[in-house]
Amino acid sequence: MQKGNIGVTTENIFPIIKKFLYSDHEIFLRELVSNAVDATQKLKTLASKGEFKGELGDLTIRVKAENDTIVISDRGLGLTAEEIDKYINQIAFSGANDFLAKYKDDANAIIGHFGLGFYSAFMVAKKVEIVTKSYQEGAQAVKWTCDGSPEFTLEETEKADRGTDIILYVDDDCKEFLEENRLKGLLNKYCRFLAVPVAFGKKKEWKDGKQVDTDEDNIINDTCPIWTKKPSELKDEDYKKFYRDLYPMSDEPLFWIHLNVDYPFNLTGVLYFPKIKSNIDLQKNKIQLYCNQVYVTDSVEGIVPDFLTLLHGVIDSPDIPLNVSRSYLQSDSNVKKISTYITKKVADRLQSIFKNDRKEFENKWDDLKIFINYGMLTQEDFYSKADKFALFKDTEGKYYTQEEYKTLISGNQTDKDGNLIYLYANNRDEQYAYIDAAVNKGYNVLMMDGQLDVPMINMLEQKLEKSRFTRVDSDVIDRLIVKDEQKGEELKEDKRSLLSTVFSGQLPKLQKTEFHVEAQAMGENASPVIITQAEYMRRMKEMANIQPGMSFYGEMPDMYSLVLNSDHKLIKQVLSETETACAEKLVPVESEIAILSLRESELHKAHEGKKDEEIPVAEKDELKDVEKKLEEQRNQKNSILNEYAAGNKVVHQLIDLALLQNGMLKGEALTNFVKRSIEMI
Repeated sequence: MQKGNIGVTTENIFPIIKKFLYSDHEIFLRELVSNAVDATQKLKTLASKGEFKGELGDLTIRVKAENDTIVISDRGLGLTAEEIDKYINQIAFSGANDFLAKYKDDANAIIGHFGLGFYSAFMVAKKVEIVTKSYQEGAQAVKWTCDGSPEFTLEETEKADRGTDIILYVDDDCKEFLEENRLKGLLNKYCRFLAVPVAFGKKKEWKDGKQVDTDEDNIINDTCPIWTKKPSELKDEDYKKFYRDLYPMSDEPLFWIHLNVDYPFNLTGVLYFPKIKSNIDLQKNKIQLYCNQVYVTDSVEGIVPDFLTLLHGVIDSPDIPLNVSRSYLQSDSNVKKISTYITKKVADRLQSIFKNDRKEFENKWDDLKIFINYGMLTQEDFYSKADKFALFKDTEGKYYTQEEYKTLISGNQTDKDGNLIYLYANNRDEQYAYIDAAVNKGYNVLMMDGQLDVPMINMLEQKLEKSRFTRVDSDVIDRLIVKDEQKGEELKEDKRSLLSTVFSGQLPKLQKTEFHVEAQAMGENASPVIITQAEYMRRMKEMANIQPGMSFYGEMPDMYSLVLNSDHKLIKQVLSETETACAEKLVPVESEIAILSLRESELHKAHEGKKDEEIPVAEKDELKDVEKKLEEQRNQKNSILNEYAAGNKVVHQLIDLALLQNGMLKGEALTNFVKRSIEMI
């Protein structure tokens, strides 16, 4: 029997291993089963080269839990006493102390850096035994024992068959790993696609009302998952079945991309575009990363471009080590090449589907749009490819590429300054009247109701030359695309002011909402009253919901314009009736306003070019007095008009109709509107 100390230049490796990343100490099973797979595959390689002439036989790796132990057994290469001494006992590496000090809080870094996968066993075990027999002819079986201190024993033992048994005497605080369901869950997570069969217990069957073991091994893994096969060997149903196995509760995917590259790095995998039911469904961490069919992580930021982390599926690359840290992923040049390759592959596949089956692509566009928009917003090299197949959808449900849409609207939707105006809506029902007015004018309206459409619009305005996006309800139809066309005859300023006062005074007081009233000639067939919301402020408020740095816009009130169509007979009627009904009261007030305004003007003129000290005090006092009286007379005029308007049902009905059309008439105001409508009928 040999006794000795493990050749590690520091005594603190075991306490460090033991306390590493408590939540991650489950990786011990991945490391030990992966080692068993390596030993088995190396034996198969030797057999294929003729360097091992024995029978390979059953190569199944077996995992079992019994009597407070977990045992992992393989029939691979096995180890000689010399090999145990070399690979297990001699962890003598230069700079070990420095490295351990630097990475004492990162288990993956230490295990990965020194190939110490085996030592992860001490995360859960108070004692570990290796019982092993080399494949070499005449080899002597040996048993290595260590209790988690640097001391070990190595002695000869009996073992009938080649291969290795790792026996873990599970520590008291890790008994959970002895439970069948816990072990089954870990094997399913880390080992379900290993290249060598892994058995955990026996298959069960129902007998006499209960489940009993059969004689058949319960193989937990698929040794040839679809990403290891050629696309030509697979049917659509194979891809769909694999997706159902990975994500049992998900809808069928839209489509998939089979990755397969061997230069300048090795990468295989299948990425799926999932069907998203709602914005809430957006979930990352659905792509699983494997290294030679061994599960590594489902946190793939850095390997997969950010926008593609919304996809589901599997990526397998031996060029990414099993034990990866985030800093490694961010700095490794291979990882960056992989990210670039995946972006290109996804773009090429989308372009191919669009080119070969545009109808199918259009059918799936509403589901695809979130991925493609996200990619175009965050990845410049993706935008340069995606602008060929990214689609616009109009309110009639027709689809266009950017180039096709530009050609469609350039004739009729160019303003007087040569800007191409893209009109859009984000709710077909709520904005129907505005859409209808635009369509009747010969314009096309885009449907932009996706959660990323606001930032997309901002980006497209920068990318597309002399182009502007305007929501269809942001102004009256004649001002959406200004072409120097004037319709109808504009009212004089005093009449516009009178109408503005009549309607302003009757507008409801809504929280965080401000109205500006104006009169404009829009043609006698246009609506009498229309509510619009300026594009800039509304868009800034929408961006505030997405970008925290713009939250101050979110605090500002909503600013609306109530535009009165001075050509419409109802507005003309209100103007005429107001002038008639209020004439007697208004004449003396307006006369006084005219006199005061004239005197105000004379005084201002007299003061022009004079310094403050050069103006006589009497004139300053008179000007203040005139301004005060003017304000009083104007307030009186407004009061007369508001008193009249308060009893004018047509004014209230027109305001309420405009509010109703914009979903702003609620509660008591809506009830009053219904009652008034019945009375007027």
